[in-house]
Amino acid sequence: MGKSSVRGEGARERAPHASDLGLEESPQHEGGNPPADGGKQRHRGGSGGPRAPRPRRRILRWSATVLSVLILGTAGVGYLWYQHLNNNLETDELNIGEDRAPEPTPNAAGQTPLNILLIGSDARDSKENQKLGGAKETFGGTPLADVQMLLHLSADRTNMSVISMPRDTLLDIPKCTDPDDGKVYEASTQRTMTNQTLGRGGPGCTVATWEKLTNIHINHFMEVDFSGVVDMADAIGGVPVCVDANIHSRDSEGHGSGLKLEEGTTSIKGKQALQWLRTRYGFDDGSDISRAKAQHMYMNSLVRELRENAGLSSPNKLRKLAETATSALKVDEGLGSVKKLYDLSNELKKVSPERTTMTTMPFEYVGARVIPKPGDAEQLFRLVRDDVSLDGKGKKKPAEEKVSDDPAADDAEIAVQVQNGTRSDTEPPVGGRATTVTQILAGKGFTKATADSTAALAQEKTVIKFPSADLEGDAQRVAKSLGMKLSSVKKSTDVSGVTLVVGADWREGNTYPKSKQDDKTPDSADALNGSDKKACMHVNPKFTWE
Repeated sequence: MGKSSVRGEGARERAPHASDLGLEESPQHEGGNPPADGGKQRHRGGSGGPRAPRPRRRILRWSATVLSVLILGTAGVGYLWYQHLNNNLETDELNIGEDRAPEPTPNAAGQTPLNILLIGSDARDSKENQKLGGAKETFGGTPLADVQMLLHLSADRTNMSVISMPRDTLLDIPKCTDPDDGKVYEASTQRTMTNQTLGRGGPGCTVATWEKLTNIHINHFMEVDFSGVVDMADAIGGVPVCVDANIHSRDSEGHGSGLKLEEGTTSIKGKQALQWLRTRYGFDDGSDISRAKAQHMYMNSLVRELRENAGLSSPNKLRKLAETATSALKVDEGLGSVKKLYDLSNELKKVSPERTTMTTMPFEYVGARVIPKPGDAEQLFRLVRDDVSLDGKGKKKPAEEKVSDDPAADDAEIAVQVQNGTRSDTEPPVGGRATTVTQILAGKGFTKATADSTAALAQEKTVIKFPSADLEGDAQRVAKSLGMKLSSVKKSTDVSGVTLVVGADWREGNTYPKSKQDDKTPDSADALNGSDKKACMHVNPKFTWE
């Protein structure tokens, strides 16, 4: 499988009628070195076979949240137009790593959450894009995943959460295999900037990296051109944004997007909207964190404008938006038709702005880069895994633990390797801890448990790893005997057998500690509610003008 265009969907699906799609109602709802191959040309197929890539009006890509999707269903009138939009779509494989995060357990009503990774690439492979700020030294290089957002739609469709990851985040990138040519990109041997994932076989590697980090099962991914977002702003007459001082994003060395606005609220569209979404120099400390915050504000404002029906009364405008959006979109094969995108939009628009929460992954600096902040980042990821709303509203329904279909062997026959992972950023490892826990296991009948004293690892929370499905039942049996939740059992190719890594949460005692679970969104996530109309970007004094 590989990149392809989606054809023939219309022969299997009914093209949505105008009344189905809402035409008769108001709608609701930017381092790293490129790989040696220099990047591959992606193409779209057609009835006559692959055709030459068509020029892109704007190659700076990013992930506008659900917004481009929301308008797709409102533009298709007639079978031929519907088929044309299908042919615009480009697809890629969802996950090209070796492992998947487990699927979530359905709630009492049989519903499951929906997780979509929104990926943006900063390709610089056109003269037009150079004019818009592309660095000459990276011209023609492999696109970088410079914008990454995980959108989580709750199982009951009452709330939505978005987590942005700074492009400078250093992570362990898993092994990925390019679905087009079979090229294997081995797992990184040191922490690597997350934006390089896109050049390691495609967006499926970015998905694999997120799943490895968060253990959140990702259902789909999307890439959307900046131009699609800008066109939507134009169609609705502009999107209001706010700055707390006059801003001009340009320094003496020519850095900056060129954005120039007066203090207060301005309705932006066209080039100004593009500049806002690209601006880093001028907002707060000039970091990618500030840029993500500005993007959050823009997205929230655009959602509100769409819901308030600002100027979207013309079917011709809607058709133009659909043409632009489908031409810009790259999606996983599970979203490879307008019908599927329309169905997705119907799910997404069930959530009001008041129940939408935009966040940034808690981080800490390591030199000029950042890493996930211990404790806080995992807390945010856990809330999403457990389908807990980030706005603090609603009651969490206890999740049922999924018991493996693989039967466990007798305790005395289960070989368990115990490792000491009690080292943390602030405390040294507890000496002999692996041996102590091995003795605890032996006392419970796991006589084949052995201590591995070769290394002192750093593991925040105790985890039991297993390499293959036939050992999942054994790993869960170990967890149950120690009073641990089954969610602490993880599949991992880093181990060859059932392996218990004693974490910093169990530095002492013979019983695994049970702590009260805090479901509060960490302050460091910098949450922004989708209905906040008073949000305003802080302008760096060095970038103001009189």
